[in-house]
Amino acid sequence: MATTPGSDDPLNEHDLDDDPVAQFRAWLSQARDAGISFPEAMTLATADARGRPSARTVLLRGIDELGFVFFTNYDSRKATELAENPNAALTFLWKELERQVCVVGTVARTSDEESEAYSRTRPREARLGAWTSLQSRPVGSRDELDAAFREMEVRFPGEDVPLPPHWGGFRLRPDTIEFWKGRAHRLHDRFRYTRGEDGWDRVRLWP
Repeated sequence: MATTPGSDDPLNEHDLDDDPVAQFRAWLSQARDAGISFPEAMTLATADARGRPSARTVLLRGIDELGFVFFTNYDSRKATELAENPNAALTFLWKELERQVCVVGTVARTSDEESEAYSRTRPREARLGAWTSLQSRPVGSRDELDAAFREMEVRFPGEDVPLPPHWGGFRLRPDTIEFWKGRAHRLHDRFRYTRGEDGWDRVRLWP
């Protein structure tokens, strides 16, 4: 596959890896090489038990054969909805390359050990923020938020900021992964991988 894709470069079936995770890694690497800001940014769509949807942008923090990993407050709206309804979707858009990847699957929490290992890589201020924020709940003012952060600075004065019990990761196990490449006249190239009993099946879709 070309390392510097043009605005109307085709996406042909023989260009694609048989493994959609490997194909995603290749596109993510090319987005990084292209200098795209925050290429790991993805829209995470969830729904509550009644099917009412919500969406927000989060950052991909890991990708392996088991799925796509992100981290959050387990008391947040997204985490509450995932506890009620584990079905979720991810969308990556790299508009500079006219590329998009859509992922649909189910989520499960990462292990405490995996969450702890990732937490240790974060700056101290980010780890303090995880303790501070009552994510998705009303806050009276910015002053209240800043005061809560200062309290955590006092509570955890050193670099050793432990993992909050309400904070950790989710891994989305994909059932489908779709690769989209923009083309002229809205005649885009689209390929969808679907997980089967014996691996991944792939089809081209109408744009």
